[in-house]
Amino acid sequence: MAKKVEKSRQELAAHLTPEQFHVTQEHGTERPFSGQYVHKTADGTYTCVVCGAPLFSSDTQFDSGSGWPSFWAPLDEGQVETESDTSWLMRRTEVHCASCGAHLGHVFEDGPRPTGLRYCINSVALKLEPAAEASGEQSTSDDEAKASS
Repeated sequence: MAKKVEKSRQELAAHLTPEQFHVTQEHGTERPFSGQYVHKTADGTYTCVVCGAPLFSSDTQFDSGSGWPSFWAPLDEGQVETESDTSWLMRRTEVHCASCGAHLGHVFEDGPRPTGLRYCINSVALKLEPAAEASGEQSTSDDEAKASS
């Protein structure tokens, strides 16, 4: 397992938006259909917004209709950890980042093949690293956009 990333609440509050802090540190949930990654928009790797650990591939993302980004598998089983969550008078399985412990969302056993799992993840807990950037390449349009800003 990866070395645990530890940051103080003050460091986290300075690094994260209030909603990111609430979801990842206080086990909150963003409103359904409000997140920027509800629908797959680009190929790449979704990383933890807190520590940058790679968590999910856009290759496993699917539209579950739930209102949150859904994946049928993490990049690697060791990248996420789960634990029982009995809040809200329900029995669910919470998903959190194995590197820093950030709350990501929940996993359910109603997903597509091949796993049958649906990792229902809050958009604010993720950052998409587009495929070109994830491989260390910058596209010309990215460079042009940065130059014009």
